[in-house]
Amino acid sequence: MNLTIRQLRYVCEVASLGSVQAASKALHISQSSILAAITLAEGEMGARIFERRPARGVQITPAGERFISAARIMLSASTEFDRAIGDLADRVPKVLRIGCFEPFGALFMPEMLRMYVDNVGDVEIDLLEGDQVRLQAWLAEGIIDLAILYDIGAITTGTMTKICKVPAHAVLHVDDPLATREAVWLSDIATRPFVLLDMPQTATYLLTLFDILAKRPEVRFHTRSYETVRSAVASGFGMSILNMRPIGRATVDGQTIIRRPILDELPPPTLIVLDLYGNSKPLFVRLFIEIFRRFFKEVGPSRFSVTIKEREGALLFG
Repeated sequence: MNLTIRQLRYVCEVASLGSVQAASKALHISQSSILAAITLAEGEMGARIFERRPARGVQITPAGERFISAARIMLSASTEFDRAIGDLADRVPKVLRIGCFEPFGALFMPEMLRMYVDNVGDVEIDLLEGDQVRLQAWLAEGIIDLAILYDIGAITTGTMTKICKVPAHAVLHVDDPLATREAVWLSDIATRPFVLLDMPQTATYLLTLFDILAKRPEVRFHTRSYETVRSAVASGFGMSILNMRPIGRATVDGQTIIRRPILDELPPPTLIVLDLYGNSKPLFVRLFIEIFRRFFKEVGPSRFSVTIKEREGALLFG
């Protein structure tokens, strides 16, 4: 076939998301490039891969199912090939393809990546932001070289490197009586209307925190956006629970939001780097992990987390 590996990835992403528009947005690629890949693939195969449904995305055909299955085998083999020769090409690639849990894109990734580029030289950054599930799929398909996410939910792809623990904390409106306290209990939070960061695996993790009380708060506002969670709390829709706090140049909370530690002993999620190289990590991965750890060490637990002072010393790895 005359399709490139990159074009195969475009077609598989459309199959995964059910829409050319969604794949274009997720991959930061023009719809015309994706449509061209689909047209070429269908021409090579001599059959339609997708049935177009106006305003409803695409429906994969039986022939398309077979094509996508074969394409994913090819992509997996390509990723394994890249991993196997990683140490033979001990150099920093000109383009770093990295995926991160969506909120991280605004909270700290640009500053951390600035440190990476300052240390390794002129590198083009290709950053894809998605949920925990999507990131693992992108990594398995070779769309990204590394994924930055939490160790919540099922991690079924790659090898984890731990960076730091990030405990859950409460986000409250400044006028909430709980905001006058230095720290709060889950039992107090459970009585408030809840603003939920409603992303795959994330929502389950946040609500499961309340299971030690056998009572969950009433969710009044659902959103996939970290920024919208903050705006909803500031607008009086209720309180929320988050983990990472804004770092450096990230947008500050403003005067209507207060963050407070949670006193309950809750297992904190760990910020991780996920890759497919196992124990044979190439130079650029080793450098990335080293710089990532240094970034959070220099930032310090008091700036990336909201927890009681006695727990800060156990948050960093490496």
